[in-house]
Amino acid sequence: MGCCCFALMLVIASSCAAAENRPNILFIYTDDQSHRTVGCYEEAFDWVQTPNIDRLASEGVRFTRAYIGTSCAASRAAMLTGHLQFGVETMRFVGEYPGSHYDAEQCPFWPRVFREHGYVTAQIGKWHTGNDSGYGRDWDYQAVWNRPAHPDNAGNYYDDQLIEINGKTHRVKGYATDNYTQWAEEFIRGKHRQDDKPWYLWLCYTAVHGPFTPAQRHVNAYLNATVPVPADIYPPRRGKPAYMQKIQSWVKSSAGQPVMRGGGFTAATVAGKGLYGNTLADWVRQYHQGVSAIDEGVGRLIRALEETGQRKDTLVVFTSDQGFAWGQHGFKLKIAPYDANLRAPLIISHPGRVPQETVCCTPVSGVDLPPTFFRFAGIALPWEMHGHDLTPLMDDPQASWPHPVLLTQSHIRFGSDSDTLPVDEKEMYSSGVPWWIFLVKGRYKYIRTLIQDQIEELYDLESDPQELHNLAANPGHTARLRQFRLETINELRQKGAGIVDNLPRIKSAF
Repeated sequence: MGCCCFALMLVIASSCAAAENRPNILFIYTDDQSHRTVGCYEEAFDWVQTPNIDRLASEGVRFTRAYIGTSCAASRAAMLTGHLQFGVETMRFVGEYPGSHYDAEQCPFWPRVFREHGYVTAQIGKWHTGNDSGYGRDWDYQAVWNRPAHPDNAGNYYDDQLIEINGKTHRVKGYATDNYTQWAEEFIRGKHRQDDKPWYLWLCYTAVHGPFTPAQRHVNAYLNATVPVPADIYPPRRGKPAYMQKIQSWVKSSAGQPVMRGGGFTAATVAGKGLYGNTLADWVRQYHQGVSAIDEGVGRLIRALEETGQRKDTLVVFTSDQGFAWGQHGFKLKIAPYDANLRAPLIISHPGRVPQETVCCTPVSGVDLPPTFFRFAGIALPWEMHGHDLTPLMDDPQASWPHPVLLTQSHIRFGSDSDTLPVDEKEMYSSGVPWWIFLVKGRYKYIRTLIQDQIEELYDLESDPQELHNLAANPGHTARLRQFRLETINELRQKGAGIVDNLPRIKSAF
């Protein structure tokens, strides 16, 4: 009895210690931000300046190959559930875009689990995952721009936003990125939360989504920026599926420069002319100017953590919902299965618990982040998730990592609604890009376009980082192609993707 009581006391003491040592979590999540916009990434232009994000990377682990998501809604749903798009049951778009809905019982969001385990949970910024933002159930505090609930305001990415503060709507003027930073800093400094509880804050910046509007103080930045023209900005694109021959967002001007087709940027709910002109260089410069306010915000938030004595008690994660292509493969958007469209920055920092000045080149997935948060919080996963705790790679970036990155794009269909291919092209295509699946493992990426009789794609990302040479058409890679095809099917099956039994026929590349 004495031994049992002593053991029980040890368990209780250990649990109390773990609770006391649970870190705060600051999850900074930007919008459409390519890894190329962050100065510490090798792919960034040499004129890029992001000193605060770079400093964060020097104080933690920088992942060079992070595939967070494919589009705004799907990526955010993955962050809230730990599931890829085909696993987010009941999520669907309804009414006027971006109106959407989900059943909170069938599709629970994990922040409520953190609340149940003593965390104060907060979300600030963009919300794009169902009209119901979850205040009072998933979140203790919210100041969110709820796009699905207010379609008429859904294009106001940078000013004049309808902000739901704890469920009540207010019209807020001012540059949105600065507003979000201010509210996040106030939360870090103690507003809207209890001092004796750890906290989780999901900060969702709207920059640098289109129309890519920088803060006024940054409109003269990067005056001498030079932007090389991507090799395959214009079709034809040898070795790529049929739809890729039709992607043509850029045309040559009379001066021979690539200019955005249509005279400006257009997308669902937003449109705009370039501030400086309509050339590729003009748009890329404007896009990078928008990152400057994010970088300043990161600096303010880290200073707030330091000044309040919370820096060593806070896990800071910086990433984006996905990347964004500027001219690569003819695009001016995300969604497509190429690194230029999707790769995002990912930096994880926690002084004293995460190694500093570390770079990890292993491919990782957005759905790896929720299990990582649960690991740091010392809370058991409430359900099976599609990702894996990243701490082994943070401890040793060279560690064996048996988990390939699986990513799927099924446009506006989620959960079991994506088990079968749609007949309606409006549901099959998004900005000219059809449904697809890819698998990244080691240095190779395999892509399967979900249109019947289309060729597969296989790229060596080490020797061909721009994904210009499709190895699926090379007889010397036949065995590897078959291996990746089978492994993709196995991953789909293991993760419960119903589409695995309804894949369209493949066209031979030979």
